[in-house]
Amino acid sequence: MSRNSTLSSDDRKDALAEVQELRMKIRAGEWREATSGVGNGVMQANVVILPKEWADDFLIYCQNNPISCPLLAVSKPGSCLLEQLGANIDIRSDIPEYNIYRDGSLSDTTSDISSLWQEDWVTFALGCSFSFEQLLQRSGLGLRNIEEKKNVSMYRTNIETKQSHRFYGNTVVSMRPFTASDAIRAIQITARLPKAHGAPIHLGDPALIGINNITQPDYGDAVTIYPDELPVFWACGVTPQVAIENAKPPIAITHVPGKMLLTDWLIDDMLEF
Repeated sequence: MSRNSTLSSDDRKDALAEVQELRMKIRAGEWREATSGVGNGVMQANVVILPKEWADDFLIYCQNNPISCPLLAVSKPGSCLLEQLGANIDIRSDIPEYNIYRDGSLSDTTSDISSLWQEDWVTFALGCSFSFEQLLQRSGLGLRNIEEKKNVSMYRTNIETKQSHRFYGNTVVSMRPFTASDAIRAIQITARLPKAHGAPIHLGDPALIGINNITQPDYGDAVTIYPDELPVFWACGVTPQVAIENAKPPIAITHVPGKMLLTDWLIDDMLEF
């Protein structure tokens, strides 16, 4: 058990049993909702699937941008299993909904990519901010997207990522509103989980990072921001989807924003300092 863990052995078993049951519902097509607020105690992951010819370049893109693209696992070419992240994870069916990109353009969404699977595909699992949401709630901080039963608000920004050979683009951020005092606490808490994007990259005036209308997210849903609150912005794992649009690989598969892969990794085991 991690020295940082606050979970008992029974709590750990219960958390894993819960997430594995939910993954089976997702695989059966019985759950296609956003995953914010579910999968108690476990890390969630963004997913990018690319042909091997493009995978090495994308790996460099992730290494160049570890805050937006914190790597959790990379599969072997052609393997649809992610044993590193959990028991019996089948990447072809265990995400609520997938985006299919062809030549950089979103062409379709589906709940199962088994019929599309190719033997040269490589899967990347990247950390997700839904993981630190559980830490914030555990510390007594309210999360507006969960309170309002909405997907988190996500925005394209003017913050450039560091280009690899073919992958480039600006950072996407997720936003959660807090009072100033709660924002400070949120910074301290999320900084302990760098594999889920870590501390915020901006707070306050959205226009400073190229967001001209906070009420119109590029992905997800708008949430209420009260007059005494600041919008707080974290790097987001949707950033690679912008890079895919720019790089234009012949085919790429990602999760639909907000609909993540639930892993067997416990959040408490990933905390730092």
